[in-house]
Amino acid sequence: MILLDDVVKYYPGDKEPALDHVSLSIEPKEFVFLVGKSGAGKSTIIKMLTREEKPTSGKIMVGGIDYDYLKKRHIPHLRRRLGVVFQDFKLLPNRTVYENVAFALEIVGVSNAEIRRTVPKVLELVGLADKGHKFPSELSGGERQRVAIARSMARQPKILIADEPTGNLDPETSWGIVRLLEEINNFGTTILITTHDEQIVNQLRKRVITIRNGKMIGDQKNDGHYDLDAVRTRIVKRPLAATRRAAPTAEEIRRATNSRPVPTAQAHAHAARQTNAAMPKRKFIQ
Repeated sequence: MILLDDVVKYYPGDKEPALDHVSLSIEPKEFVFLVGKSGAGKSTIIKMLTREEKPTSGKIMVGGIDYDYLKKRHIPHLRRRLGVVFQDFKLLPNRTVYENVAFALEIVGVSNAEIRRTVPKVLELVGLADKGHKFPSELSGGERQRVAIARSMARQPKILIADEPTGNLDPETSWGIVRLLEEINNFGTTILITTHDEQIVNQLRKRVITIRNGKMIGDQKNDGHYDLDAVRTRIVKRPLAATRRAAPTAEEIRRATNSRPVPTAQAHAHAARQTNAAMPKRKFIQ
């Protein structure tokens, strides 16, 4: 679950807030579009969720983790639990497709044997089984975005955030990426996409949250469409009391962020086996 409750964000030197009392909740397995003009506050929300920025005031909870109690040392572990896909791909140019995906597993200590078993399955998942030896410069824009998605899904996150994933792609390629994200959602991953692509939003008819001047002005729960100006669905703020729980203990945060003081080889192998076992066998649309 993703929860923002009355979140305000001022950047240093700004007189107007980047986010102005934003409250929203996204349930597990939802597929949500976040739309708004450039500078509306969409990227700031993403930065709040990934803990690149802290709110000036308000509460944020993601996956049961109350960010008020999130220690700095736990932030890397939190980010490993969130899959994030960017408009500019952020691939390592001097590594192959295989190595880019493997890197996401290497940094959390997965064994080489498990990486060799997992990476081919993830590449097959996104339709790039025959591209593992290629470098990013040898791929099309759509293929590079698929690599970025594969890398973000290597650890099977419960939440996938895509920040303008089709912004640099042609319409046909964009649809392939969106259909891939839709398939990932069908397997139970929560999807949050920021986009300016009116056609995709209108055809998919998913939930659409609209941001304007830092304010949330619309939340179309069903059959949503791209509309940056009109408020077509009354926004109902959920009281935080309905979702607030007692402050988590250090042990609860450690477990929730999958943090261990001294990770063991057996623990890493077990986590990798879980990832490998959970990997869907069906190939996504190419």
